[in-house]
Amino acid sequence: MSTERLRRIAEATRDAGEMSVIELAALTGASEMTIRRDLEVLAAQGVLERYRGGARSLLLRGEEPPYALRVTEDVEAKQRIAAEVAALLADGESVVVDSGTTCVAVARALHDRRMTVVPLSLHAMNALVGAPSLTLLFPGGAPRPGELALTGPLTEASLASLRFDTAVLGCCGLTAAHGVTGHDLADAAVKRAAMRSASRVIAVADSSKFARTALAVVTPVSELDVVVTDTAAPTAEVTALEAAGVVVRQV
Repeated sequence: MSTERLRRIAEATRDAGEMSVIELAALTGASEMTIRRDLEVLAAQGVLERYRGGARSLLLRGEEPPYALRVTEDVEAKQRIAAEVAALLADGESVVVDSGTTCVAVARALHDRRMTVVPLSLHAMNALVGAPSLTLLFPGGAPRPGELALTGPLTEASLASLRFDTAVLGCCGLTAAHGVTGHDLADAAVKRAAMRSASRVIAVADSSKFARTALAVVTPVSELDVVVTDTAAPTAEVTALEAAGVVVRQV
């Protein structure tokens, strides 16, 4: 099963509202039988609703695809980004790790380190439970369905009561012009709270995030210290980030 094909089907049905099996087969070059199997997978993930001969999207225009779909995208790039972030962190640091699939990869990369980590999603917490040398702190808050990101006043109050050496920040969108943006307003507020409590901010974003600007503004790029991305990040955006004083690491 092709993750890229699933992504294209999800995006195409979201943009069009609904599409037929015949249209999706023409779009992807796959057989109609394959498309029907893909639609069953996406329907099970809550991305779309099947009907005879096609499917209609359950995602609003501009809405982020569900975690279950994104977690299988660009896995190798996210692992390289996570390894680079881990190399930038020193043992003994206190680190807050944001939600999102790339940040979960960062959490996995920190499993065997000697540091204090506050993860901001239940997915990241699960990746760190049982880590032998890690001091793991759980903030309060309400987990968002699917994403399991912790949000709300309890999460923000927990972050305000702590001080971190580094905040590892996930991005739904990242451009030099619009800064870091997010799809969810409550999640954006938690990201800002994490930044306020940290001495250094490392933003993580695979190259696809540079083509997106989401609804909620998190921060201008001038507030970022480092951006870690992959080698496919657009050169113009990388240059603009560096001109704004951001250190960009491409891996």
